[in-house]
Amino acid sequence: MDLHLLIDNLTNPALLFFFLGIFAVQLKSDLEIPANSSKFISLYLLLSIGFKGGQELAHSDFDMEIVWSLLFGIVLALVVPFYTYFILRRKFSVPNSGAIAAAYGSVSAVTFVTAISFLEIEKIDFGGHMVAVMALMEAPSIIIGVLLISIYNKDDQDKIQFSSVIKHSLTNGSVLLILGSLVIGFMANDQQAEGIKPFTTDIFKGFLAVFLLDMGITSGKKLSSFLKEGWFALLFSIVIPVINGCAVAIISSSFTNSVGNRFLFAILAASASYIAVPAAMRLAAPKANPGLYIPMALAITFPFNITLGMPLYLYIIQNYAI
Repeated sequence: MDLHLLIDNLTNPALLFFFLGIFAVQLKSDLEIPANSSKFISLYLLLSIGFKGGQELAHSDFDMEIVWSLLFGIVLALVVPFYTYFILRRKFSVPNSGAIAAAYGSVSAVTFVTAISFLEIEKIDFGGHMVAVMALMEAPSIIIGVLLISIYNKDDQDKIQFSSVIKHSLTNGSVLLILGSLVIGFMANDQQAEGIKPFTTDIFKGFLAVFLLDMGITSGKKLSSFLKEGWFALLFSIVIPVINGCAVAIISSSFTNSVGNRFLFAILAASASYIAVPAAMRLAAPKANPGLYIPMALAITFPFNITLGMPLYLYIIQNYAI
């Protein structure tokens, strides 16, 4: 692995703010980002990345690579929760296994946004259609996770209302905002896009730094309770993302030569949802322990991906292909 690339990533100001958040928790500081501000910043990041993706898509030629990319993203969202569920069942209950599998089959929008910032620092181009791929990967994994819980759950009292879960996964705020922003960015002409560029582009990295500070504070608070769950959850939170990310980094070369697109596919495969999936599982699997699957995704997998994962996947992409 390129040591210079790793050092550059670890000294990225946005990432250092994430570590500052964790450090503040360990010091028992009263540092915090107000909940309303945190929600606004997360909405802003999704809006900005969706709009810029729509702009990129508007200037791209629609070809079979885009079609294959969309299909590959959906297949990933179906396969990952299915195979991880049976690994998780070795240690966890049916509801917990289904919820964790859904989280790791789904994607983290914040990890995706951080990955795009990483590509911009490295001056690596990517396709605007990757934003659509990310949005399409949210719902299928939730549905698969719920389906597995329903099939293997012996308790008739916990039968799941599929219609409400599917509706919730498809109308989830983050999915709706990023798809809507993508469409709006696609429809806006260059002059109109330039008018809001100071909002969608110029202040993006500053808001990302503040948001990662908040993520660091949240991760730090959840880390201690998660570690009590034992070694299996910890290993799963690192090993499975590495397997998924490395495998997809290589497999994606079969339909795209774009380093940026392959990198984003690897990140999407390696990331885990800690926003959309927990919201859905409150409805679908109330017996699943959010104190387990949220810290796994947020306190372990997320920091790993944005520190060591990104340089690792980029190294594999630059050196290996099918």
